[in-house]
Amino acid sequence: MKKALVLRHVAFEDLGSFAEPLAEAGYGVRYVEAGRDALPADADAADLLILLGGPIGVYQSDDYPFLADEIALLRRRLARDAPTLGVCLGSQLMATALGAKVFPGAAGKEIGFAPIALTADGAESALRELVEPEAEVLHWHGDTFDLPAGACRLASSRLYENQAFAVGRRGLALQFHPEVEAEGLESWLIGHAAELAAANVSVPALRADAAEKAPGLRVRARRFLSRWLREIAL
Repeated sequence: MKKALVLRHVAFEDLGSFAEPLAEAGYGVRYVEAGRDALPADADAADLLILLGGPIGVYQSDDYPFLADEIALLRRRLARDAPTLGVCLGSQLMATALGAKVFPGAAGKEIGFAPIALTADGAESALRELVEPEAEVLHWHGDTFDLPAGACRLASSRLYENQAFAVGRRGLALQFHPEVEAEGLESWLIGHAAELAAANVSVPALRADAAEKAPGLRVRARRFLSRWLREIAL
């Protein structure tokens, strides 16, 4: 069985709808809890590395020293084009590992369901599965990043130009969250209560939006990940 190593930065931001496509593709999943678990000795050799989101910034490594270890791991994996997927904070860690700047976005917090627009390259990638027949995904971030040198921009949103990029054939970074499921979002609403209040985001409105849009996103997200897993196996 192939091994997927998943770095989780906060307990409720898990694989969500990504779990089933991974199992169907023959991956056994092992979670590593950031800040609590040391990176395993065989992290470099994992068949797939997935870095999930979290409410900290990549520039806070003095406060959260484990971030430096994650960035070093990413540098090694990306240098040899080892299969790697970053979501939200994971995408920012990938950008940092590739030498790009990560910083608080000038447009402020981007939280809620909103469209992404694919570039020409994005439309030819597995991300196409996320925007047919709709283009709305869940956004939940305040930081953004410059496009790393040598990376290919795949998607943008109204607020932020860099929403997804590819590096090599097997590295993919997503600033947004395709993996969140409606039933799991309630934990996000609790766990990120302070952030939502500070950003003046209505919890009832976001919950209602999720009830309407998350089921369709789940179908498209599973289709997207299944296709990407097939592509990186070629």
